[in-house]
Amino acid sequence: MTLRQAQVEREIIRHSGTLWRWKGGSGGSWHFLTIDGAAGEALSGTALMRRMERTLGGFGSLKVQATIGDSRFHTSLFPSKELGWLLPVKASVRKAEGIREGDEVVVALEV
Repeated sequence: MTLRQAQVEREIIRHSGTLWRWKGGSGGSWHFLTIDGAAGEALSGTALMRRMERTLGGFGSLKVQATIGDSRFHTSLFPSKELGWLLPVKASVRKAEGIREGDEVVVALEV
């Protein structure tokens, strides 16, 4: 395998979980999907490698391409000591896929 091939190959992690909403003190809210279990462990391994390569994002975030239903979008996953990894799900994706807080969501993450 050449270096160029190694840069092109990406890992795909699949996970399902419940969409939940976090409410901020200023009245704003954000929707997240928690990535835990085996998927969370795989992401932690990727984060460790990126930390060693010095390519890990701010706050320990991982840049990913996420797919929920027919919606594909670029975002960052954020680590949480208590929950695993947090995937923010923006309003345009929730609307396009007809998902709401409390719904079971299946996501494919390309890291």
